[in-house]
Amino acid sequence: MSSHSSDIRTNNLVFTSLMACLVLLGTLLFRIPVPMTQGYVHLGDAMIYIGVLLLGKKHGSAAAAIGSSLGDIIGGFAFWAPWSFIIKFAMAYAAGSLIGKTSKIVSMIAGGLIMCAGYLIAERIMYGSWALAAVGLPWNIGQFAVGMAVSLAAQPLFRLLPSHNV
Repeated sequence: MSSHSSDIRTNNLVFTSLMACLVLLGTLLFRIPVPMTQGYVHLGDAMIYIGVLLLGKKHGSAAAAIGSSLGDIIGGFAFWAPWSFIIKFAMAYAAGSLIGKTSKIVSMIAGGLIMCAGYLIAERIMYGSWALAAVGLPWNIGQFAVGMAVSLAAQPLFRLLPSHNV
């Protein structure tokens, strides 16, 4: 194996890990409890979108899944961790798959809608009621919309980052 491919793999690991930590911090540090559910809204989605924009679908999705599920575990919501792992991975993968094929906004909306559908289904299974599950839906829509706005507003800062060949 060449030194160059080893450097790229190391960079991929480092930047994916760093992004997972930023997703974790966005999830833990900016939480607002959702009334009538056991959930909360946070800025982790902004970090997920930034991760997808910087790292692409493969590494951005890994960072989203790991950071979100760790945020649930560390934040005292471990029962959500398996759901978050799957849902946030799917959200990031969908957004990452569409970036370059459509606008960033459409890509992020698609990812956000997948996240909303995922948590709606998860809450229906966990709570046994579509009505109770639907209570969280507007909050999830707001969460991904704010995440989208924050990530798009932060995008000019990406030019300041050194190239990392991820």
